[in-house]
Formats: sequence, C-alpha cells, structure tokens
Amino acid sequence: MFGSIIFLSCNNEQKSKQQSSATTEQKIVKTTPILKGGLSTLSKLPAQLAAYEEVSIFPKVNGYVKNVLVDIGSKVSTNQLLMTLEAPELEQASASAKAEFEKAKSDYEINEENYNRLLEASQTEGAVSAMDLALDKSKVTSSLATMKAAQANWQEQETMLQYLQVHAPFSGVITARNVHPGALVSNSIKDVPMLELKQEAHLRLQVDVPEDIAANLKQGDSVSFLIPSLDNKKMSGVISRIAGNVNPEFRSERIELDVMNDGTLSSGMYADVTIKTTPMPNVFHVSLSAVTNLPTGKFITVRKNNQNEKIKVTTFHQTADSIEIKGNFQDGENAVLNASN
Repeated sequence: MFGSIIFLSCNNEQKSKQQSSATTEQKIVKTTPILKGGLSTLSKLPAQLAAYEEVSIFPKVNGYVKNVLVDIGSKVSTNQLLMTLEAPELEQASASAKAEFEKAKSDYEINEENYNRLLEASQTEGAVSAMDLALDKSKVTSSLATMKAAQANWQEQETMLQYLQVHAPFSGVITARNVHPGALVSNSIKDVPMLELKQEAHLRLQVDVPEDIAANLKQGDSVSFLIPSLDNKKMSGVISRIAGNVNPEFRSERIELDVMNDGTLSSGMYADVTIKTTPMPNVFHVSLSAVTNLPTGKFITVRKNNQNEKIKVTTFHQTADSIEIKGNFQDGENAVLNASN
C-alpha cells in the first residue's frame, strides 16, 4: 500500500509537469496571421489657433507720442492712422535739407546757363578758349552731382518725417497698447511694442503632428477639430501648409489649416484635432502583441515548420490592437503572440 501511494504521488507530479509544459508550449505557439495592407487610423492631437498675421509695432524714429487714435479691441483697416509722434529735430533737419537742395539746384541752374552761353559764344572762332569751356562744363557736372546729393538727403529727411505717423500694415484688431501721449519712444529699444496688431478674421490652426503621421499628409486633406472652450464646437478645414521640417526634439512636423473666424474664435484658443490617416502602401499589419521591443530594435517571431524565427521589423501606424510593419516575411505567415524576448 505504501508503494502504491509513492507511485500515485510520482504519477500525479509527472502529470502536473506535463500539464505545465503543455500550457507553456500552448502560450508559445499561439499565433496570429500577418496580413497585407496598412491601417486607417484616427489620431487625436492638441492644436492652437493663431492670428493669420500679427505684428508688434515699434517706432522707427525717436520721438514723443503725440496722439494715440486706437485702443485695445479697436478694429482697424489697412493703412489706417493709428498714432502720431512728434520730433522737432526731425522737422528742423528736413527744413535744413530742403534749403540745401534749393541752393544746390540754384547753383546748378546758374552754372548750366553760363556754360550754355559760353558754348554759344565759342561758335565764333577765337572768342572763347577751349580751357574756359572745359572749366565751365566741369562746374556744371560738379554742381549737378551736388544737387542730386542734396535732393537725396532731403528725401531721406522727408521719409523720416513720415515715420512720425504710424499706420496699420494690414486689417485687424489692436490687442495691446503700451504707450500714452507724452511718452518718449525710441527706435533702439525693442522691449515693449507701442501697439500689437493681429488679424483675427482669418486664423491659422497650428498642429504639431508626429512624423509617422505627417509623412502621409498632404495639402488639401480634410481635418476636423473641436473647440473645448466653446462647448466642443465642431469645425473642419483643409491642410493649407506643411512645414517640411521635423522637429528633432519632439519628432513632429508643423501643419497649418486656414480657418475663417465666424466671430466666436480668438487667437490663442486650444483645439482638439482629429486626423484620419490613410493606409501606407506596401506594408503589412499584425496584432500589436506580436511585436517585441528589444534594445536592438523591434522584432516579430514567425512560426515556420513548428520552429520560431525572430525577424527584425520596422513599425509605422498603430491602432489599439494592430500595428503596421515591414520586414523579411511573407503574406499569410503567422507571428507568435506575446513571444518571449
């Protein structure tokens, strides 16, 4: 009886080991097919609305603020006068440059008239020496150059005077005002702008897209997005610009959509963008649990003739349970699920 107990115990232990071995073997050989074709995925990404055009307005000349004709929230049109500056020294410099030009012009006209008379007199043989004629001609040339230089200087001073009037470079909304009448402003200090102008009627939706998704996007692709601050208002647009440059730190690429403002949007608002990616050509897809991540790369274990073969793969898009892959395998082969490293 004692011997029977020992035999029964050994028999149970052997059966337990066989069951454990069978269970392990069953886990190893559980496979999934490798299927040809890519995956169509929906990616949700954060985005931000930005003004289509925006500019910080600084003074081009030194002066004092005379009038500010706009304030925060003012809607302005292209070339509208926003503010005026005053700089008495610029007005004096312009008046002086004008006087110099008029004097130079008068000198030129006198020299030219004298030369023409001398040239006419030289038609009579022996009346005028060739030296005198050449000397007067050089005076005309010199005075003409002086007049042109004085004219250029006067035009420059007039241009500087025009900088005392600050105009809007484009239509938009004043979003910041940092100066008031009497304030001294300088063209050498760029810390705080006098005004900030943004074009809010036309906005840019800026999205940083992971490089594997961006590679399959093109201008004209449709994109939908939600505005959380507006009770998840649903909107859509098409891709207008693709940066063509991958950020090396975040491995992402900037894309932009043009969005026409219906009056409810503001630059700086956040948005949730949904991008539908089209399947990549010439790829396969497999269950996500069939891909093993190792320090040397990503691998799948292919089951061939009851033997396991580890194959290195390149991965692309993935969904919750599948992933696109490329590697040295064939369509219809089976990959081992949850293969050990």
